[in-house]
Amino acid sequence: MSRIGNAVITIPAGVTVEIANNVITVKGPKGTLSQVYDPIITPVVEENTIKFTRANDEGPTKAKHGLYRALTANMVKGVTEGFKKVLIVNGVGWKVAKQGNKVVLNVGFSHPVEVVEEAGIALDCPSQTEISVSGIDKEKVGQCAAMIRGIREPEPYHGYGIRYSDEVIERKVGKAAGSKG
Repeated sequence: MSRIGNAVITIPAGVTVEIANNVITVKGPKGTLSQVYDPIITPVVEENTIKFTRANDEGPTKAKHGLYRALTANMVKGVTEGFKKVLIVNGVGWKVAKQGNKVVLNVGFSHPVEVVEEAGIALDCPSQTEISVSGIDKEKVGQCAAMIRGIREPEPYHGYGIRYSDEVIERKVGKAAGSKG
């Protein structure tokens, strides 16, 4: 039994859901998102809810049942509230700044690194050590944040690097200076 797939999605006011030709389209105040789904899963819109049913109880079908329900729930949340990830830059002399439609990172390289905003993604720098990635598509927001984090991943000895605001870096003890005794 797919517990996630069986959960009903409530459609908030101001959001419309259309299903046609194996495509779910969700329109809301912040924008429009679409998702292609497998015909073995059947979405049904009733009044202000969406329910998903599956054709059989095989393993891959059960997995798709929960997957498409979760993707649709994320689309509904995205067009109403949006998604946001915050990154923290930690390093001596490291800073970030917004210049037009790009963010310039000075993170210990011999040159500044520029990250240009993609379509549907908004980059912001509330301070010199924070980067905010926001948008309506959860996948794009997460991918953009991961790409920025990958520019300078956090290291465990000094804690330098770019990390998520809710990420905890396990610190390691450095090499101990001892006698050869």
